[in-house]
Amino acid sequence: MKAEHFLTQGVTQAIENLYPGTVVPIEFQATRKDFSGDITLVVFAMLKVIKGRPETIGDQIGAYLVANLPEVTAYNVVKGFLNLSLSDAFYLSAFEQILATDEFGHAAPSGRALMVEYSSPNTNKPLHLGHIRNNLLGYSVSEILKAAGHKVYKTQIINDRGIHICKSMWAWQNYGNGETPQSTGLKGDKLVGNYYVKFDQVYKAEQKELMTQGMTQEEAEAQAPSIKAAQQMLRAWEQGDPGVVELWKTMNQWVYDGFDQTYAQLGVDFDKNYFESDTYLLGKKDIEQGLSSGVFYKKEDGSVWCDLTEQGLDQKLVLRSDGTSVYMTQDIGTAIQRMSDYPEANGMIYTVGNEQDYHFKVLFIILARLGYSWAQNLYHLSYGMVDLPSGKMKSREGTVVDADDLIDQMQQTAKEITENLGKIEGLSKDQRSKLYKTIGLGALKYYILKVDPKKRILFNPEESVDFQGNTGPFIQYAYARIQSILRRARSEYAEALGNNQWTDLSLADKEKSLVKTLMQYPDKIQEAAQAYSPALIANYTYDLVKEFNAFYQNVSILGASEDAVLSFRVSLADKVGQVIQSSCRLLGIEVPDQM
Repeated sequence: MKAEHFLTQGVTQAIENLYPGTVVPIEFQATRKDFSGDITLVVFAMLKVIKGRPETIGDQIGAYLVANLPEVTAYNVVKGFLNLSLSDAFYLSAFEQILATDEFGHAAPSGRALMVEYSSPNTNKPLHLGHIRNNLLGYSVSEILKAAGHKVYKTQIINDRGIHICKSMWAWQNYGNGETPQSTGLKGDKLVGNYYVKFDQVYKAEQKELMTQGMTQEEAEAQAPSIKAAQQMLRAWEQGDPGVVELWKTMNQWVYDGFDQTYAQLGVDFDKNYFESDTYLLGKKDIEQGLSSGVFYKKEDGSVWCDLTEQGLDQKLVLRSDGTSVYMTQDIGTAIQRMSDYPEANGMIYTVGNEQDYHFKVLFIILARLGYSWAQNLYHLSYGMVDLPSGKMKSREGTVVDADDLIDQMQQTAKEITENLGKIEGLSKDQRSKLYKTIGLGALKYYILKVDPKKRILFNPEESVDFQGNTGPFIQYAYARIQSILRRARSEYAEALGNNQWTDLSLADKEKSLVKTLMQYPDKIQEAAQAYSPALIANYTYDLVKEFNAFYQNVSILGASEDAVLSFRVSLADKVGQVIQSSCRLLGIEVPDQM
């Protein structure tokens, strides 16, 4: 039951009664905390139609609602705002509806299907801190869209070809001495990443030597033997050289195996993987069709372009003069291929860093010009960089913050803080290990997801594991506290829990406030889905936990004097725990039963 529904009808009737024949805009908002009331009617919005003082208009409408709607018990007017107080019976009825709703907050299927792309790593190095934000955002947005009623297909495109891949291959071939993940005990992506770093070391040393012989920096970069060898290896791969292709398959498989381990640690998954080695030639036929229809034009040198000056952009190259593709060509073809693979999908979300903002503006315009109706439903989930206090990361120099290392560090930090707080009595070694992982990953995920995707993040591992404040562990601890209350209630007050005669209960302010916050959950899911922002779910969960803590500290749950009151308060705590668990699941966060 949403208050806006019956209040809109009531206000409409009040206006018709007080100002016959008048139709006004009806706008509600949450009542400010420093005012008395549960919901506020914005009277200012009516002044274009109704002439008079807003205080007088508000007073007249308020009096009418109190007289005619049993749910409205009182009102007050502050300037152009009519603050309405709602009855305890309304909130009790709303809570009973919440209890009766399966998967409260989740919407019925909408019939809309969307594709979400995230991760999209290169197979020359392990996943790093930037990939963590990408994966957490893409996965969470996918889960939120599902909760909002949409069908979702989760995909990634793996960049498994190109000069950067050949650099790692060449370095391993020349310096690897036959090393494998099995022989070294290293994850495959880490082993391959080591040789990407090795290539850069060799390449720089060669440049330095060539410059001592009189070459310029630019000449040395082009003439260094290592880069020329890597370029030759790329040409051999493109020509299907059996030896090069076999090495490429072997080393890529090492990396895929390593990625799978990291994805399992993070708790993310995909419905389909695309590989650039399969898609890099896509798009050419689409460019040819666009040429014939006037979407593109050809220059004298044979190169093909798209004129985007009408959109305030520039001229965009889509095919080189020698007929080879650029990234835009591939992305055009890949988008079309994906939508062909999933005809049910009518839109797509690309989870890619904000350095690609311009690229996606161009891509979406071109796809729309090519006549694809789904191009109107494409969205670039643009996000800012993640920094650590130690500074920026550079993968070629081996200074990247490795995703696996960060996950391990988070678990170790969680272990140290939890042990210092003395919260692990009675837990076995295995239970403790699982708890440290749950807390550490929860801290990492929440710290990243609570921030608006567009903002840059300075990630502080120790701050993220704080058990106080807007953190994952703070929320997890509230859930564990609720489970402790429920265990005791079911053990010691089982008979009282059967008393559900709540109709005539009087609610304390903290009880009412907690029910009000619970009621917001379905709308928050829809808002987060529309904004593609897990931050809205994260911060709602924090607000819910704060409301629960205020309720817990001010109202005795198990010490209630009446069975019906005890039963209501335990049911309220139980539902809050369920919503915490549900919202955390949308963020990919697990919640422990005990901390």
